[in-house]
Amino acid sequence: MTEDQMMGNPETQSIRSPRVLLADDQQDVLEALRLLLKRDSFEIETANSPQAILQALTSREFDLLVMDLNYAADTTSGQEGLDLLTKIRGLDETLPVVAITAWGSMDVVVEAMHRGVGDFVLKPWDNSQMLSVVRSQIAQGQSRRLARRLLSEPHVDLRNEVDEACEVQRRLMPKEIPALAGYEFSAGSRPARVLGGDYYDVFYRGGNTIGLCIADVSGKGIPAALLMANLQATVQSAVVQERQLKLFAGRVNSAVRKNISLGRFVTFFYCSLDISSHRLTYVNAGHNAPILLRRNGQTLRLESGGPVLGVFDGAEFEEGSIPLDSGDRLVLFTDGLSEAANDRGEEFGEDRMIATLREARDLGAEEIRNRIFNAVDKFSGGRLQDDATVMIVAAK
Repeated sequence: MTEDQMMGNPETQSIRSPRVLLADDQQDVLEALRLLLKRDSFEIETANSPQAILQALTSREFDLLVMDLNYAADTTSGQEGLDLLTKIRGLDETLPVVAITAWGSMDVVVEAMHRGVGDFVLKPWDNSQMLSVVRSQIAQGQSRRLARRLLSEPHVDLRNEVDEACEVQRRLMPKEIPALAGYEFSAGSRPARVLGGDYYDVFYRGGNTIGLCIADVSGKGIPAALLMANLQATVQSAVVQERQLKLFAGRVNSAVRKNISLGRFVTFFYCSLDISSHRLTYVNAGHNAPILLRRNGQTLRLESGGPVLGVFDGAEFEEGSIPLDSGDRLVLFTDGLSEAANDRGEEFGEDRMIATLREARDLGAEEIRNRIFNAVDKFSGGRLQDDATVMIVAAK
């Protein structure tokens, strides 16, 4: 089980470690979270009451708040935490917030997200999921603050801002992909410039289910990177609120349409894999149709869905569903790979990608990913005109 972002590594020595405020009235919970987040060298502070949270937030800036919704005054409804969220937003409207609680109520989840919660984690949490959520929310918060600074300070030294944006984007990409029995995953992304507009992510929601997505934001550079960060925040919120994929895609489209500038759009593919049924459910919003190579050599394309995101109000989407059995290989990719050109202007194309996949069909996910990137490099001389991303799912 591996993952490799293959992204640029700008100098970021001047960028401080992210500062996280952990809030819970149970000391053992605070200690467990503190030990977990030390793995990523986060700077940690703790608070055990609503008053302590507000005091900490007024004394210094944080990159993330991880907070329980229940404290000593209330242990059942979450209302104390919801009221606290309103006060927190009054202090810092850009602060990312992750809510944790020992019980689940969809009404409370929806209301908490309306009040600014970026993600929701149930106790007891899965460590890999918690780390993924924390990293993602920190990066999204940093992206929002960077965008605000660029808009409010037009004469700022862009060299430092680009370095910081690179660090934000690096944190947005998943550092590790959760293990799922019977399947291997591998992913990689190469930006055509210092910053890219491609996005991929992995969502582990417990049980036997994992969600995978890949997207391509039109354009390049800082505008595309900021839109990509906004897309990730939207997707993570919508995944919690809407499990039916065709409705999920409609919710994401509506949110993207509100935040996208004229002439831009997003191609997007999301799928949910259930290993208990060996079934893949997906929705494709105008993205390059992923390639499924069956063990028997049959090739299928995952096309069901609807239009690109951010263009059409009220766009409707369809779901597709297929089995994913032992020996099958699935490739999700962006057009930076298929449209990579040689010195004669010929594109690598999807036929060459399928041929490369057939030749590597008996290999694992990481080896297939490397074969595809190597084939594109050999064809194009290593010159990419657009961001290039690939994700491999190999059923054992």
